[in-house]
Amino acid sequence: MDFVRRLLQPVIFFVVIGGIWEFGVRYFEIHPYLLPPVSDILQAGWVSRGELWQHGIVTFWEILIGFAAAVVCGVLVAVCVFFSAVARRTIYPMVTALQSLPKIALAPLMIVWFGYGIMSKLIMTFLFAFFPIVISTLGGLSSTQETLLEHFRALRASPWSTFWRLRVPAALPSFIDGCKIAMPLAVIGAIIGEFVGSERGLGNLILFTMSAGRTDLLFATLLAVTVLSLVLYWAIEALGRLVWWRSL
Repeated sequence: MDFVRRLLQPVIFFVVIGGIWEFGVRYFEIHPYLLPPVSDILQAGWVSRGELWQHGIVTFWEILIGFAAAVVCGVLVAVCVFFSAVARRTIYPMVTALQSLPKIALAPLMIVWFGYGIMSKLIMTFLFAFFPIVISTLGGLSSTQETLLEHFRALRASPWSTFWRLRVPAALPSFIDGCKIAMPLAVIGAIIGEFVGSERGLGNLILFTMSAGRTDLLFATLLAVTVLSLVLYWAIEALGRLVWWRSL
C-alpha cells in the first residue's frame, strides 16, 4: 500500500501539471510553434516513437560507457590521491583545474581531435561525470571514523584489510551519492557532444526538430531525454541500495 501511494503521488502531480499546461496553452491561445499543448507533444512522441527509440539507444550507450569509464577512472584517481601525497600535490590540482574549464567549450575541440564518431561523445560524457566521482570517493575515504581505525590497528589488520573491510564500506554512501550526481551530468555531456557534431542520438534529433520548426517533436525529444535521465538515476539509486545492503 505504501508503495502504491508513493507511486501515485508523483503520477498525480505530473498529471495535474500537464493539465494546467494543456489548459493554459489553449485558454491563452498560445501558438503551437511557441509552446505546443501537452496532447500535441504526446501525439508527436507516439507517432515518432520508433525514431525516438533509435536515437535514444545511441544516446543511452554513450551515457553508459562514458559514465562507466568516469566511475573507474574517478575511483582510481581518488584512491591514488588519498594514499599518495605526491598525487595529492600533482594529480588533484590538475583534476580541479580540469573541472574549472567550461567543458561546453571543449566540445568543438573533441570533434577536431576525435571526429564525429562515438568517441567524442564518450569523452564529453566522461568529462562531465568524472569530477563528482573523484570528490565523493575521496570524501568517503576520508570520512572513516578514527575509533574504527584504531580498532583495526589494535587487531593488527594489514593496510589492505583495513582499506577493503573498513574504508571501502565507509566510503560507499558518499560514492553512491557522487554517482547519483554524476549520472544526470553524464546525460548532459552526451547531449552536448551530440549538439556539436553527430549523425545520431537525441541531441542530434533536438537540433533537427529545431531547424525543421517541429516544436511538438522537440518537446517530445526533451521529454525522452528527461525520462532517460530519470531511469538511469533510479537505476543508480537502486544499485546503490543493493550494494550498500550487501556490504553491511
